[in-house]
Amino acid sequence: MKPKELGERLGVSVKTLQKWDRQGKLPAKRTVTNRRYYTEADYLKAIEKPTANRQNVIYARVSTAIQQDALRDQVKFLQQYVNAKGIIVDQVVTDIGSDLNYKRKKWNRLLDEVMQSKINQIYIAYPDRFIRFGFDWFRQICAKFGTEIVVVNNEQLSPEAEVVQDLILIIHVFSSRVGGLRKYEKKVSDDHGLNHLQS
Repeated sequence: MKPKELGERLGVSVKTLQKWDRQGKLPAKRTVTNRRYYTEADYLKAIEKPTANRQNVIYARVSTAIQQDALRDQVKFLQQYVNAKGIIVDQVVTDIGSDLNYKRKKWNRLLDEVMQSKINQIYIAYPDRFIRFGFDWFRQICAKFGTEIVVVNNEQLSPEAEVVQDLILIIHVFSSRVGGLRKYEKKVSDDHGLNHLQS
């Protein structure tokens, strides 16, 4: 959220927020253009609401059930990462389904928990393990609820074969739609011709 929005929620001025940022009392985050912004976690910190009861989650995903070894590798890699950081993980979510599928039950359940302010951090091996398109958008939405998505960036856990599968699926969906449009155009043309004969 913008400093003005946070200031209104806290009942303080933007200048006060800038002062707190300089003092390290409530550090602001920065965009790529160096503008200040804040997350829901910053708001909770400012009003001294505890976040200790919020969970840290590992989320790992593969496209098909035959990729169980890859799924285990993701979980193992992420567990090693959080252990090295001294972070306690409350739950491990393993998912099977395409990164183009927005109806994954476990993924949607996790998003529900985010919107209920139950999740502190989500650890993923690579952005497309979470979602193929719109990752930055989902990351921003989660941040509004005080949840940080931590990308550990292990590209080996993002198989190129899945990219090919995704491209094939996208082409199939659009070609089906084009086929559907052609059938619709033909029906409209036939109906028009029939109406013309009747008149």
